[in-house]
Amino acid sequence: MFRHSLLKALVATSLLCSVPHIWAQNPDMQQKLMEIKQSAAANKQSLARYTWLEQQTTSIKGEVKKTQQFQVRIGPDGQQQKVELNPQAPAEPSGGRLKRHIVAKKTEEFKDYGQQIAELGKQYAQLDPQALDQAYQRGDISLQPNGAAGTVSLIIKNYLKPGDSLTLVFNRQQKALLSVQVASYLTDPSDAVRIAVQYDKLPDGTNHVASNQVTGVSKQLGVMIQNSSYQPIG
Repeated sequence: MFRHSLLKALVATSLLCSVPHIWAQNPDMQQKLMEIKQSAAANKQSLARYTWLEQQTTSIKGEVKKTQQFQVRIGPDGQQQKVELNPQAPAEPSGGRLKRHIVAKKTEEFKDYGQQIAELGKQYAQLDPQALDQAYQRGDISLQPNGAAGTVSLIIKNYLKPGDSLTLVFNRQQKALLSVQVASYLTDPSDAVRIAVQYDKLPDGTNHVASNQVTGVSKQLGVMIQNSSYQPIG
């Protein structure tokens, strides 16, 4: 009985230990991930040579509430630096003191929420090589079947947050991301956020985010980010 139990334990341990090695020995998946990571790194470096116009349109229940424009560039720390163009002061709410207070509080709440989901959308739009590697080692990356010719579609679970899901489409011939679809959340899974990113190429081949639609489901608040007018710096 002891020998039988010991044998079962050894077999179970062997199977568990072999899972990462199975993934590690998948050369086709490794090659696809390497191409995606190399493309992301090259584009991040290329974008540092550009400045561009970013337009953010915030809407609630489909009604546009605010449109902002920013001049953007990549700073020395690798993060985006933005300067708002022609900022407008918010309109003063009408009504009595209590009503104005409620409206101002609600406006600030939606503003903070919009900024949070917009930032989350940008985190998913710029792929994280370390997060990709960790998902690969866990076995959380799978190939989506029936992709278009010359492209690869990967489904990545638990990418940045437990329980999230990211689906990316990568053109292997052009070495460029085409799109990213994300189901995620802010601090709690009940506060769902949907993200849809589309990419485009500059004349020199640099791949960039063309549009990023971020939707906070619970508040029915959407932020559309559109990038254009790329110009070389200096």
